[in-house]
Amino acid sequence: MKKLFAALLRELGEGRGAALCSVVASHGSTPRGAGAKMLVLENGQTLGTVGGGVVEYRAGQLAAELLAQKRSRFEASRLSAGETADIGMICGGGVRIYFQYFGPADSTCCNILAQAVELLDRPGPSWLVTAMDAEGWRMGTFDRAGGLRGLDVPMERLEPLLGSRGMLEEGETVLYAEPLTRAGTVYLFGGGHVARELAHILAMTDFRVAVCDQRKQAVSRTYFPEASSLLCCPFEEALERTGPVTAEDYVVIMTPGHQADYEVLAQALRTPAKYIGCIGSRKKIAATRERLLADGFSPAEIGRVHAPIGLPIGGETPAEVAVSVAAQLIACRSGRLEKEGNHAAD
Repeated sequence: MKKLFAALLRELGEGRGAALCSVVASHGSTPRGAGAKMLVLENGQTLGTVGGGVVEYRAGQLAAELLAQKRSRFEASRLSAGETADIGMICGGGVRIYFQYFGPADSTCCNILAQAVELLDRPGPSWLVTAMDAEGWRMGTFDRAGGLRGLDVPMERLEPLLGSRGMLEEGETVLYAEPLTRAGTVYLFGGGHVARELAHILAMTDFRVAVCDQRKQAVSRTYFPEASSLLCCPFEEALERTGPVTAEDYVVIMTPGHQADYEVLAQALRTPAKYIGCIGSRKKIAATRERLLADGFSPAEIGRVHAPIGLPIGGETPAEVAVSVAAQLIACRSGRLEKEGNHAAD
């Protein structure tokens, strides 16, 4: 979403309009639900996706027409049985898409988009809020610290829409709120090859990533251009320096040595982190488990650790291992991570 909004701001700043297609509601089985977005530019280029296939083709055509007309509108799209067969899909559901025209002269809108980009780099949940009526649309942002900016909407109406997915409320003025960021940060300890691949994948899947390593050269923007923060400090001070780790956060341990892994792991087990994972072989994990027991950690505490880290997809390269770890974190975020894959307590 950050890249999409940055591209939109760039287009507006250079005097060109754009059309943003946003799925605001869906029913049945669909490739993408509420929150999916595709940006259509004046030169015909598109960024993002609203699900592919016939739906996306139609959306692209309509967006180009509305962009030329400088108009915004709702459109419902449903795939028939024949169309789903034509594109190899059996979804058969439907989506409601809002086509939002952005003109380059709207400085208020640019300010809201800039606020959204800024919020995407901050910890804690935040939302983009859009109000739509016969006169057009208006946007604002909301986070708990800053409140609602850019719109005047009663909190009793807004609060029920502040969930983990995009939510639409009908009315004379239609209100749509979608999360910009979700609670929780991935604290990635170690800046090696797997960590670099992992940080990139996590950024694409809307995780906020903070990277820590005691090697200055490892925590470089060259290696981690999408990280929200980079920290260089001794691993034995790592979790003190990152700030409080909450029950919404994730701790991923990939340091360059067994001792450093253990030091970070011992600190992580004293936090309420939602997820703790440590890279390494089963032999290394078994030795680490014995050391943790000797240092007073209980089997239940050690059982919180996902180790070996990642889902068992058989990957070997840094990119493949990163995919398996990212998949495990996504499963944890969605509440579908099964503890059967945890080997630290074996």
